[in-house]
Amino acid sequence: MKQKLRMAALLAGTAAALALTGCATDMNQAAPAAAAPAAKPAAAPVTEKTAAAPTAKEFFIILPESGRIHAFGDTRNYLQFLATGEVALTRTQIGAGPKGETIVYGITKDDVKKNQPSLGELIYQDKLPAADDFHGEVFKNGRFYVFSDLKDMKAFAAFGEVPYSYTDIGAGPKGETLVWVMNKNSYKKGRPAATIERFQQLRAAK
Repeated sequence: MKQKLRMAALLAGTAAALALTGCATDMNQAAPAAAAPAAKPAAAPVTEKTAAAPTAKEFFIILPESGRIHAFGDTRNYLQFLATGEVALTRTQIGAGPKGETIVYGITKDDVKKNQPSLGELIYQDKLPAADDFHGEVFKNGRFYVFSDLKDMKAFAAFGEVPYSYTDIGAGPKGETLVWVMNKNSYKKGRPAATIERFQQLRAAK
């Protein structure tokens, strides 16, 4: 009887040991590896906007009988000089004109504060290219010569020749003659409606 009990106890102990071994084996098994996160799509490259290069939209020259050249890069100073014959701030270059004339630039308070050339100086000295919608005026001998091409304008200011134009006598703000200056290519397109409208808009906005 004692031998049977001893055998039963031995079998029970063996079974318990096997059960513990099985548990330990299960616990020691490595957990399945977590799935790797999906790769994020590459961000699109950031394209930096390039600032547009400055251009000359308007330029004005007055050629009085004094022989000086008065140049303006802003409408306000130009119209003031037409009305009164003077402006508050100027910068003068003696003998700098195409025939040795003195050039008087109308400048602004901002030009003085920043100690920098005015728009008129930059344009006249070929340091600022013309915009596609350029508008220019030369007032000479009681006439307005109006341009859409800076090169043509500067050639006229230097030599006084107008090979192609349309003329409106007495159509100016005070009865002046208006000469719409063209070149060989633009003349074929007829009267410059956009230039005429721009001339009127500048005076309506003053």
